[in-house]
Amino acid sequence: MTLLVLRPQPGAAATAARARALGLDPVIAPLFRIVPRAWALPDARFDALLMTSANAARAIGTAPAGLAGLPLYAVGHATAEAAAAAGFVDIRTGPGDVAGTAARAAADGVRALLHLAGADRVPSPALPEILPVTVYASEAVDPPPALPPGPHLALLHSPRAARHYRALVAPDGAVPARHRIAAISPAVAAAAGTGWDAVGIAPRSDDDALLAVAARLCQG
Repeated sequence: MTLLVLRPQPGAAATAARARALGLDPVIAPLFRIVPRAWALPDARFDALLMTSANAARAIGTAPAGLAGLPLYAVGHATAEAAAAAGFVDIRTGPGDVAGTAARAAADGVRALLHLAGADRVPSPALPEILPVTVYASEAVDPPPALPPGPHLALLHSPRAARHYRALVAPDGAVPARHRIAAISPAVAAAAGTGWDAVGIAPRSDDDALLAVAARLCQG
């Protein structure tokens, strides 16, 4: 069964390396590419930063002087590492989801978070106030990558990727036989729809948990 890594680069290469370390044989076929966007600070006041993807840190490149020292709430460890590499110094790592990360910020007394975000993002929790600014976009690769013959086990890192992958392999709505998915969260699995030979959902929103699920599905 072919293990498909569909996330954008450079994350795809990192995921593939982890997969090989588990004895899996991944095929990298990114469905999207990350494109930095020009951005500016909003006029509204904020007292901390929110980062929900390592792609945001890579798109920014180097932390702006006025933001580098502010508390930055990263959704998970991979995002925290990318933020540190970009020069942010006060990084607080969340539990792997936006709601839990925002809740930690609220518990710390944060009133408003500047969300360094992608153009495609999930709705934000009500508290604390979240001010989104788009620093990158995830653009579909056109034409899409040619996928190897099935059966496949696809690693799905986002709802958008889940919908796009389904459209590629099941354009008429019927999922081909022995096509499986491993999703990084329940929301991602739901976006992929039904009809798969098997569906695995990572217990945590990180690559290690996702690949552990994928390894089990590959053996089944």
